[in-house]
Amino acid sequence: MQKITLTNKTIFITGAAGFIGSNLVLELFRSQSQVHIVGIDNMNDYYDVSIKKWRLKQIEKAVKSPNTWTFIKGDISDTVVIHEIFEKYEPDLVVNLAAQAGVRYSITNPDAYIQSNLIGFYNILEACRHSYDNGAKGVEHLVYASSSSVYGTNKKVPYSTEDKVDNPVSLYAATKKSNELMAHAYSKLYNIPSTGLRFFTVYGPAGRPDMAYFGFTNKLLKGETIQIFNYGNCRRDFTYVDDIVEGVKRVMCGAPERKTGEDGLPVPPYAVYNIGNSNPENLLDFVDILQQELIRAKVLPEDYDFESHKQLVAMQPGDVPVTYADTTPLEKDYGFKPDTPLREGLRKFAEWYKEFYKV
Repeated sequence: MQKITLTNKTIFITGAAGFIGSNLVLELFRSQSQVHIVGIDNMNDYYDVSIKKWRLKQIEKAVKSPNTWTFIKGDISDTVVIHEIFEKYEPDLVVNLAAQAGVRYSITNPDAYIQSNLIGFYNILEACRHSYDNGAKGVEHLVYASSSSVYGTNKKVPYSTEDKVDNPVSLYAATKKSNELMAHAYSKLYNIPSTGLRFFTVYGPAGRPDMAYFGFTNKLLKGETIQIFNYGNCRRDFTYVDDIVEGVKRVMCGAPERKTGEDGLPVPPYAVYNIGNSNPENLLDFVDILQQELIRAKVLPEDYDFESHKQLVAMQPGDVPVTYADTTPLEKDYGFKPDTPLREGLRKFAEWYKEFYKV
């Protein structure tokens, strides 16, 4: 593994106003000195833009000299914009967290996934490739978001990066698997050190409103009924956002090594890891803890009648019954294992929700 120090480096982060992207920027500003971060986000309205603006405000408050922050409102599927950013800022590291997220949305709005997750990622790969033109040092490490959804309906758990992942059950999952394949090809052809991270059900404060814990809270507050899929027999490896970010940060600092094979061509400097809590929680238990924490944070009254607001329904297209990460390789290579308990994470979410929505 090639060790990388982040001091005095220019880091290009896509999806910088997103849930994981903004938290990564904040953590880098907290823990590093002399980092120059360039962030891009298209600020689309797939969910409430005010949350994205709030995240950007937190970043603006957190940046202090000698660190620098440059935000560009733009789309990674725009080739010209990406080319200009690489030309002007010459990033040393690239972290691609921009994507059209959500499994169910990919069924009704496939175009968005092709634009962002395929064309956008292709633009990033091409820019990394050309960063070495004319003998330039170029990009030291490309880290990109994959997803636990690539495992589809694999029966073997926990999911290991050694498992076959050839049966996606949604277009979203197919685009994420495609990202891994494209990165592998570019690593082989152009010797770009790349690491893909398969994130497992990320949650936390200022998250995405389309995620279950956030959507459930919105509905319960309005007195609406929440639907619990697969009659509650779903298990998810809920992973707190701070754990995801710590994993990303550590991975950034260790790139797959460049080596030459017997054929005189690069052995692809390519790796893929799971980042998950390795502790799948039953959806009904999860809802139970969420309820308790919403009452504790005074988002909901103590006498709230949860039973009358719960409806158990069948599985949805594109859904899978269980996600469960084997994170042994991440522990072995980077000495890190996510471990934030679900209650602690949901407590922080409930407290943030209370403050943000002034309920």
